[in-house]
Amino acid sequence: MSQAIDPEPPEYLPRSRIDRVERLLAELTLADKIGQMTQATMPEQVEAAERERLLSLVREGKIGSFLNVADRELRNELQSAAMEGRGIPLLFGRDVIHGFRTIFPIPLAQAASFDPGLARAAAGVAAHEASEIGIDWTFAPMVDVTREPRWGRVAEGYGEDPLVASRFGAAVVRGFQGAGPGAPGSVAACAKHYVAYGAAEAGKEYNTTWVPERLLRDLYLPPFRACVDAGVMTVMCGFNDLNGVPMSAHRWALRDVLKGELGFSGFVVSDWTSLREMICHGNCADERDVAFASARAGVDMEMVSTAYAQHLAELVAFGKVSLAEVDDAVRRILTVKHQLGLFESPYTKVRAVSVALAKGHLDLAREVARASLVLLKNDSHCLPLRADHRHVALVGPLADDPHNPLGTWSFDGDRRASVTLLAALRERLGSGARVEHYPGVPDARSTDVSGFDAALAGVKQADVAIVVLGEDANISGECRSRAYLDLPGAQSALLERLASAGTPLVLVVMAGRPLTLDRELAHAQAVLYAWHPGTMGGPAIADVLFGDVPPSGKLPISFPRTVGQVPIYYNYKNTGRPPKGTERGVPRGTPLDPVDMVASYLDVEVTPQFPFGFGLSYTTFAYSDVRVSAKRVRLSERFEVSAKVTNVGERAGIEVVQLYLRDRVGSVTRPVRELKGFERISLEPGESRVVTFPLGADDLAFSGPDLSVGAEPGWFDVYVGGDSRAEASDAFELVPD
Repeated sequence: MSQAIDPEPPEYLPRSRIDRVERLLAELTLADKIGQMTQATMPEQVEAAERERLLSLVREGKIGSFLNVADRELRNELQSAAMEGRGIPLLFGRDVIHGFRTIFPIPLAQAASFDPGLARAAAGVAAHEASEIGIDWTFAPMVDVTREPRWGRVAEGYGEDPLVASRFGAAVVRGFQGAGPGAPGSVAACAKHYVAYGAAEAGKEYNTTWVPERLLRDLYLPPFRACVDAGVMTVMCGFNDLNGVPMSAHRWALRDVLKGELGFSGFVVSDWTSLREMICHGNCADERDVAFASARAGVDMEMVSTAYAQHLAELVAFGKVSLAEVDDAVRRILTVKHQLGLFESPYTKVRAVSVALAKGHLDLAREVARASLVLLKNDSHCLPLRADHRHVALVGPLADDPHNPLGTWSFDGDRRASVTLLAALRERLGSGARVEHYPGVPDARSTDVSGFDAALAGVKQADVAIVVLGEDANISGECRSRAYLDLPGAQSALLERLASAGTPLVLVVMAGRPLTLDRELAHAQAVLYAWHPGTMGGPAIADVLFGDVPPSGKLPISFPRTVGQVPIYYNYKNTGRPPKGTERGVPRGTPLDPVDMVASYLDVEVTPQFPFGFGLSYTTFAYSDVRVSAKRVRLSERFEVSAKVTNVGERAGIEVVQLYLRDRVGSVTRPVRELKGFERISLEPGESRVVTFPLGADDLAFSGPDLSVGAEPGWFDVYVGGDSRAEASDAFELVPD
């Protein structure tokens, strides 16, 4: 049975504004209400006739929101038409995903910092820059947990772990929305894509998702709950069908769970034409069916397609959709508009001094990029580079590219402000050094090898070679699924050719997803994973390469050895025949005598190339004295896990201390490990610090056989360390009250 619609307005507005929403709602005609539920897009190049048509629709109250209006004057012209018409302001949305003019590292890279505070600050900068031209609402954060690196949109989220996605999602919501709804320089956030979109089969965009309810509740829902708890004002439903029902028609997921159980009081917007696409799904016969299914399910605003505009009035007239359901949607939309202060201040004024690309914004972008870089390999202390490296060969198509390192969803970024690695190195090393650039290949996907010889000759003459390879931005993001995760084009062959020079090679990888690097690891002495690092990526990479700041990023998603291992993730189930991690080849046994017959592969190790949480430093950290504050913990009690972390190396460093638990026995099988806490700390050489994680029964809870959520008494193993293979351990018993 679906949750009944609560006619009471949400209680997060002053009483005067609540009354205003209710009075306005009572005055609106059904046509006006449907207009509020309709969002239109503005083409980048709009002809005069189309512009006038849209203005006319706005005056008539048939459009309540726009997306992709990135021009202040046009925005104010449309807003004027709305205020002169029905007197209800328009809401203007835009995909401000990881920056506006100042582009920050992609969200997956930000997750590698394991510092939600940095992500919150970055979102605050993006909101200030976007609001300056009249953007009220962004379609971020994307909190789809995913175990699928083939999926292009892995770049937009925070990886494979629900705790990481929850903390980053909540932080980004608070960053975008500022001190409170409608605060100066803030925008409304939108948690997307509800729900389980990251579970798309085979990593294909828009694909089917099959997710048992237990997994849905334990893995995919927690980040949305965290965003709701953080006050997110809107939620976008996904393109996917969930267990056979498209999300745009999923009444249980939208009304019962999101608006009911989670208590979401904002409004739900569809994704781009996702309502109409239900005809293709085979869930609806025509757009009348579409309008019926989505309005009943709880989609409050339709993006771009026009099923509501064409058919919702008829459905209400014939009693197929209740007026209460329409009023609930419109009340939610009007409330958000009031929260944002649009009724009082509908127009956007030109600021005397623009905040876009302010020095503080660029400094923060550099800081976030530094924290996101992950050192994967560093043989013979190849890094940091020495001061006497005065002749540097910089190779690769991405080394002097101001565009592609910005990554997906960066169309508003100012390419002129983007600082490449070549520019950063030349500025850093000055005129007394030689930094020579050899593209090697024309672009990241090219198979043209004619530049190999010049690059090899340059590398042979250099003290060190920095080789920048990876993915261009256009094969990362929406509808950018890949069947192979290798370096595209001839890049791997280029690296192999350069290795023959005998010059130390430092490989810098720029990409929007995990790549399979098994071959490349053999040819480079050091590997730094830079993701798509944004506007200040070049200076940030130079800072880390030369040791001005230590590498501190950790992987928020497991890196497979080969695409055949996908999906591969740290919090897997043990099975009845768990692997030891080293098996490879045909087992000695047979089904009649199953010696060595375990959950493994014949042709590759079962372990990832790099596990979740992994990342090297220029120093070494030792873990000891892992302790639980009590060996027996009652269900109602809070308790603590602590560990001593010591910098036993010779350089200062930053470590992400990670806490994992294993529930030894459960009424349903439990993962081998689950992340329950993390903290970034800085330590000088020889310095120690005790890191403490507070916990309670809620942190141990999961969905049981009947889907009731709670912790179960029993023994728990505790692991604290620098990645998901942490060995320092203790144990405790959870007992009934």
